[in-house]
Amino acid sequence: MERLSVTRRLATVFAATAVVASVFAGNAGAAPAAVDLAGAARQLRAAAAGNPAAEQAVDRLLASGQMIKAGQVALPAQPFQIPAQSDIGRGDGPGVYGSGIALGLDGFRFGFFGGPGTIAPNQSGAKLEVLWINLSTGQSGTELLYEHQDVPVDTTIRTRPLNTGGGMIVAAVYGSLWHRWSVPVSDANPDGYQYQLGTISVPSFGAVYN
Repeated sequence: MERLSVTRRLATVFAATAVVASVFAGNAGAAPAAVDLAGAARQLRAAAAGNPAAEQAVDRLLASGQMIKAGQVALPAQPFQIPAQSDIGRGDGPGVYGSGIALGLDGFRFGFFGGPGTIAPNQSGAKLEVLWINLSTGQSGTELLYEHQDVPVDTTIRTRPLNTGGGMIVAAVYGSLWHRWSVPVSDANPDGYQYQLGTISVPSFGAVYN
């Protein structure tokens, strides 16, 4: 469930942060702002306190060596700067898996895209989540990614529209996701699909400006 409280502890953290963001003022053509992604990830870790799955996901991200010292903030509808790693990855895996994404259509949402094949409409037994924090306001939350349409082919799975507040937001997508692709109908595949579960080892991490 979304968590939108601003605690004294977070207020202190954000008062001390060295992250500096430019104000876009609604102009999609404005120059992207620079952000210390490693510092932002550490703040995301603080926001995960009390959520063991989220804490462990961000710990793996910080320990992965993939964090860069500074990067460019993505605008909505652009992928996160750091893709996910998983047990299936590309090809035979493990390795690079897919990426989180910020979507600005019909409200602000987080999503995820990646293969193999397409995202299965039935996600029973899988759980894909996003942990986010608004660096400008201190709002934070975790949210389930569950909205997916099978027809026409849908390459993302998304959260519901979120009230994250305006400003710079960093987020990490972690958990597991079912994929499927067409195969000949057989006893093993009576519906004409083969399924594979991807489990994220290192979250996809990014910074966006809402």
